[in-house]
Amino acid sequence: MPVLTISINHAGYVDKEQAISGMYFSIEKGELVGVIGPNGAGKSTMIKTILGLVDKMDGEVKFAKGTKYAYIPEHPTYYPELTLWEHIELVKAVNEMEDQNYEERAHDLLTLFRLEEAKHEFPSAHSKGMQQKLMIILAVLTKPQLYIVDEPFIGLDPKAIKDFLLLLENERKKGVAILMSTHVLDTAEKICDRFLLINNGNMIAKGTLTQLQQASIVDGSLMDCFYELMDQSS
Repeated sequence: MPVLTISINHAGYVDKEQAISGMYFSIEKGELVGVIGPNGAGKSTMIKTILGLVDKMDGEVKFAKGTKYAYIPEHPTYYPELTLWEHIELVKAVNEMEDQNYEERAHDLLTLFRLEEAKHEFPSAHSKGMQQKLMIILAVLTKPQLYIVDEPFIGLDPKAIKDFLLLLENERKKGVAILMSTHVLDTAEKICDRFLLINNGNMIAKGTLTQLQQASIVDGSLMDCFYELMDQSS
């Protein structure tokens, strides 16, 4: 049974009721599905629809029974009056987690992303990249069965990107599913099992790289397929 099944006929906001339409797909355990498309294509709107954050939606967003998901936003969201460690404690309290190894896992993640020495500092005192690392850490600590990730690489340094990708790979080995929106096509090509290509609020192609190559009649990279399919949809 899929972890997440999406059947969005159309969805949008008060001023634009049909910002996106025709979004039909599912995600299996351990699968990483990449959402790609130009700025303003509707990627973030689709993610907000899944999260229940749009004004109007005709369709269905169905999570498998008991599925816990974690959202990693493009723009870090935090409480300016709380330190990094206080955010970690808050997540434990809000999720009523009784994990005896919670603090050990938190320290391991802080060390991985080189934030251990800054754990008692405020996020606002650091760069967006460091704030984004905090978002990743908080998401991982909740032990979700599904990650919904919106442009995670923006602001991250190369070492942090590598560490994040290794972390995602380890999560996938546990059966965790990932839906990830990204503009970094060369990285997406290496790590994603399938792709959803969105343009002008519509899904214009979906499938594996081989399937996109067949659809675009281009025997090339994900970027080559992306540009060809975009031209076909214009």
